[in-house]
Amino acid sequence: MNDLFSLQGRTALITGGSRGIGRMIAAGFVAAGARVYISARKAEACDQTAKELSAGGAHCVSLPADVSTLDGVHMLVAAYARHESQLDILVNNAGAVWGAAYDEFPEKGWDKVVDLNMKTPFFLTQALGEPLRRAAEFRAAKVINIASIDGLSVNPMETYSYAASKAGLIHLTRRMALRLVQDNIVVNAIVPGAFASEMNREARDHAAEVSAHIPAGRIGQDDDMAAAAIYLASRAGDYVVGTTLVVDGGVTITR
Repeated sequence: MNDLFSLQGRTALITGGSRGIGRMIAAGFVAAGARVYISARKAEACDQTAKELSAGGAHCVSLPADVSTLDGVHMLVAAYARHESQLDILVNNAGAVWGAAYDEFPEKGWDKVVDLNMKTPFFLTQALGEPLRRAAEFRAAKVINIASIDGLSVNPMETYSYAASKAGLIHLTRRMALRLVQDNIVVNAIVPGAFASEMNREARDHAAEVSAHIPAGRIGQDDDMAAAAIYLASRAGDYVVGTTLVVDGGVTITR
């Protein structure tokens, strides 16, 4: 049982890993013994987070890239290949949101969000197929897609492309899981609720007010997200395939 949740010696790549939920997962993976690589569009922020998470001799490397385009996806894959030949864990976390009234919602607010939130996880996973399959020769490799409770239920905000993309990612996770499990690559999704981040400023700046609407009575903490990701990434989650793990303090079932 001692190594059931261990990531000792395993490699992990986390997109959007410089802040928010991506950073929470990266910190958890580092603590669990993984060699972690984080990517983000802003190089300075990515480098700083990697430096902070590497304190004390841990392994966290910054690989800045803009994965919103296929060119950026392939640049990240090439950068990772300069460090590692196989990939045990991929976390597709990079995402975007756009809010606008229905009658004014712009095409660019659709394309930017849907491309990054749903298209990128598919094509990045595809592009990393070789290092994932190489890792899967020894034990199950893992892909974790970060969706949202807004893909399961509707909130009052007019974030049309975000809700559609996250719902699509949840279903895409199931479709990918059925195919990739044949290669011993296990695909699942995490659906976060209210966690403090740049994307969820309400939870970050008004935690008490947001908590009043959460059955658990609080917003999510860093360890809540890290624990969910470690569970799916570790041996403990090897037999969990195509699942959507909701981590929201009970919000979804009350909406």
